[in-house]
Amino acid sequence: MKFNNCLFILLIGLFAKTMTAQETKLRVYIDNKQFYSPESGNYLEVYFQFVGHTFKYYPAESGLQSEVAVIINLFQDGQRITGDAYRLNSPVMKDSIIDDFFDLKRFAVNPGNYTLSVEISDVNSTNKPINATLPIIIDDLSKGISASDIESIEYATLSKEENVFVKSGYSIIPRLSTFFPKEITSIPIYMEFYNSNELNDTLCAVKEYIINTENGREIFQFTNYFKQHTAEVLPILRNMDISELPTGKYALNYTLLSSNLAELSTQSFLFERSNDIDYSLLTDNIILDPSFQSSISSDSVSYFLESLIPIAKPAEIKNIITVLKKETEENQRKHIQAFWSQSTPNNPYEEWMKYKGQVLLVQELYGNNFQEGFETDRGRVYLQYGSPTTIVQREVSSTEYPYEIWQYNKIGQFSNRRFIFYNPDLVNNAYRLLHSDMLGELKNPAWPQILSSRNTNKGNVDNPNQNVQDHWGGNSFDLFRQY
Repeated sequence: MKFNNCLFILLIGLFAKTMTAQETKLRVYIDNKQFYSPESGNYLEVYFQFVGHTFKYYPAESGLQSEVAVIINLFQDGQRITGDAYRLNSPVMKDSIIDDFFDLKRFAVNPGNYTLSVEISDVNSTNKPINATLPIIIDDLSKGISASDIESIEYATLSKEENVFVKSGYSIIPRLSTFFPKEITSIPIYMEFYNSNELNDTLCAVKEYIINTENGREIFQFTNYFKQHTAEVLPILRNMDISELPTGKYALNYTLLSSNLAELSTQSFLFERSNDIDYSLLTDNIILDPSFQSSISSDSVSYFLESLIPIAKPAEIKNIITVLKKETEENQRKHIQAFWSQSTPNNPYEEWMKYKGQVLLVQELYGNNFQEGFETDRGRVYLQYGSPTTIVQREVSSTEYPYEIWQYNKIGQFSNRRFIFYNPDLVNNAYRLLHSDMLGELKNPAWPQILSSRNTNKGNVDNPNQNVQDHWGGNSFDLFRQY
């Protein structure tokens, strides 16, 4: 699967970046996507969403209006390659209704590594401008079959006008947030595939599907296929219905397929969903499977039902807790069997037995005097993501708390993910998750200071690791970075 480098960098820090200034409370969101034109080559689109109520307004004809000054530059190896400086008037706000407003800048750029620098100021305010710098990687989309980034959009309409928001005959207003609450029931997107006309065929297909990034599984009820005609530029405008998609972290994928269904190019859009759908396992009609149930002794039914929590969805967890409170062994047994029958319908018993073995393993390795193994942070991570590729253990140090660094070569679509656990209590094998670079996990920039706090004074808000000193045995930061 192709995972565009530019998209990857967006997902770890550039997407919908919020720039704020404490003294002005000015807010602007910025995002960027990469596209290609046969006439002009690779180009970068930079999107701005100006949060309307954070700007000052002056009287204008039939309403109120604000004015924004924007300076944008693209640097490579310290040299300015391109950019722009301009002033932008907001739409006229009427009846004191202040909406957000948008802008888009498009730059033709060669493949390579760049730094995008942006300065934004409110012309009607005396406060200082706000600034942001973003690293950018431009891929070469001209060679072979490739794909643009996926642009999430607010809406798109057919248009014959010529302005910066028009692509392939559509006027497209971008959506800069990757969070979709329950009230939003679909994800409109725009993207492009390039050079499919190089195929010895006039037809191709596109697969549209959603991957749960927490377990890497495809959610087949959202998978669609549709035919397309090959072209030098193949625009894709879709609207994925997510009304029945529960809370979680996902990747919306589009894969170009040849007529014989060979995968040619894939692009992904990562997003988060909040949608606590009422979830109920159909346990009333469950017939207890003797082989399934014989694997669970009567005194461990509650234990194994609770052990499903690390791999269950939020709505499923609520039901598990409800069933546990009722303390009815038969209902608990039905719930365990129904859980696996629904999550792995092809081989529920085999998958359950694999998971049971993992639960018993984490109990032996990570259980302590007051927590079951699956309740610990290490046990939860092991059950959710599997066995780590490597583990670095440091039990004894005169300067740092005992810690472990877990590294995974692959978690779903993510590569080289790391977790660091530490034991501040020094007893009970009670290691806690301190920091991870995995999407959705605890991110703690001050983890080096906390880990070495046995002999280090605290830093400050701007630099929590300010007072962390190099010391004998204190190599956790190097170990965490080396993978």
